[in-house]
Amino acid sequence: MEGPEGLGRKQACLAMLLHFLDTYQGLLQEEEGAGHIIKDLYLLIMKDESLYQGLREDTLRLHQLVETVELKIPEENQPPSKQVKPLFRHFRRIDSCLQTRVAFRGSDEIFCRVYMPDHSYVTIRSRLSASVQDILGSVTEKLQYSEEPTGREDSLILVAVSSSGEKVLLQPTEDCVFTALGINSHLFACTRDSYEALVPLPEEIQVSPGDTEIHRVEPEDVANHLTAFHWELFRCVHELEFVDYVFHGERGRRETANLELLLQRCSEVTHWVATEVLLCEAPGKRAQLLKKFIKIAALCKQNQDLLSFYAVVMGLDNAAVSRLRLTWEKLPGKFKNLFRKFENLTDPCRNHKSYREVISKMKPPVIPFVPLILKDLTFLHEGSKTLVDGLVNIEKLHSVAEKVRTIRKYRSRPLCLDMEASPHHLQTKAYVRQFQVIDNQNLLFELSYKLEANSQ
Repeated sequence: MEGPEGLGRKQACLAMLLHFLDTYQGLLQEEEGAGHIIKDLYLLIMKDESLYQGLREDTLRLHQLVETVELKIPEENQPPSKQVKPLFRHFRRIDSCLQTRVAFRGSDEIFCRVYMPDHSYVTIRSRLSASVQDILGSVTEKLQYSEEPTGREDSLILVAVSSSGEKVLLQPTEDCVFTALGINSHLFACTRDSYEALVPLPEEIQVSPGDTEIHRVEPEDVANHLTAFHWELFRCVHELEFVDYVFHGERGRRETANLELLLQRCSEVTHWVATEVLLCEAPGKRAQLLKKFIKIAALCKQNQDLLSFYAVVMGLDNAAVSRLRLTWEKLPGKFKNLFRKFENLTDPCRNHKSYREVISKMKPPVIPFVPLILKDLTFLHEGSKTLVDGLVNIEKLHSVAEKVRTIRKYRSRPLCLDMEASPHHLQTKAYVRQFQVIDNQNLLFELSYKLEANSQ
């Protein structure tokens, strides 16, 4: 079709394709079918460009977007080999934790340790989206080439073991198990006969009270590094991961790796606060530590990092910490009042009214309290059907889209922090990005009871 009408229709088709590519971007690499369709459209559009001068500007933008999502459409070459990425807690290497975070995709390869009942381990290289069956296959292959007895790889099962000793048997068809692991959880491969004998790794249940890095760093440095790291993680989460997490649940885990890691990090910060307070044995120092954490929370709020702010306040509100009455009594009245204000801000009453009023007045960049976004999306999803009498519920999808658009708004401007390069800059950065935490609530209570008894 030639003429103005033909040009208008082609421009509309091209605009739709540009919007599709701009929205999904790197996620298209996970869908082979989408790549083939885009390739066909791309080649047709490039042929039309010579006939319709009005398409030239849009086709240039199309070419740039295609390059951005790395589809490499004009060539049929195999994709380049991918760099193996470390996940948060698989290897505690300074060089990897200091690197800028990039988004994970299901096809990315990662390193992971899989432990045996005797706490020896094999290191495997696996796709992030690998199934339990694939992981066990890699473990079996490793064991066959090691000096370990060959009998123990027979009929292996994969088990996630938490620091509290809780065991979860993973089914062979489950995938993307790496990002679903708890903070101090580890994967164990064993036979069914040795399942009951599995225990957590010794370093996850031993406690060493004493002064840690938190006593030597300034609240400003900690708050700024928290905000910088959480901004990196938040930027890695695609808006559609929020939709997949709520709408698809377990089936959508392949597409929600970055979101799951951000949620895990929020939990990690909460447990870090409680851990540091409860490992401090001297009452005076412990009160100073409470004061420091309240300062950190205030600075995170000032940075508009409400994720860190919430996590720190929830850590101080942990029952094992809040019951330390004598420690809290040593806190200056100014900080007690400030913390009460923070508790009011995080109060879920009236659908988090206080929090919503505060964040509504903030201008980008903002790091929101991500679990609340998921709560809102879950309410929208479960509150009404997606299909009504066989027709799509447009009103529901519009509401979901509006909520997702707020995420993009929060990230519409770059984060700029005034972070002075101190002599201990890298040391503080590494500390903030790789917390050592106790996530076993029973163990936290044991520490709390002991501190209370020693204070009497």
